[in-house]
Amino acid sequence: MTPDNKVYGASGEPETRYSPATCIGCDMKTISGVPDPKHVSTSYVERQNLTMRMSMRRFTRLTNGFSKKVENHGHAVALYFMYYNFVRVHQTLRVTPAMEAGLSGHVWDMEELVALLPEPKVAKRGPYKKKAA
Repeated sequence: MTPDNKVYGASGEPETRYSPATCIGCDMKTISGVPDPKHVSTSYVERQNLTMRMSMRRFTRLTNGFSKKVENHGHAVALYFMYYNFVRVHQTLRVTPAMEAGLSGHVWDMEELVALLPEPKVAKRGPYKKKAA
């Protein structure tokens, strides 16, 4: 069972421009299997979302790191997860998640990660227009 739909309502405080709606409940829906309702928890997913938001400022509102293009946003998320899983040594595991899962035999450094990126295509720029005097 997972929270399928969050139900939002008005908070008791006066409404301000950037204040989010208050979550007043959620609907539960089984996606697969036969889960025990006493052990259903979203804490792992919520922790991952918090880690991602705190590590990547483009996921927080009102910052200058906000992605204006969806394509750039997708690339930034991909780079973050490659770093998170292959470069960053996690304190509880004492290795990277990729090493723990058997996907890598060593801790990657940033140079290895950057080497995976394709060469940028640089288009030749045309001449500048001269200003009319």
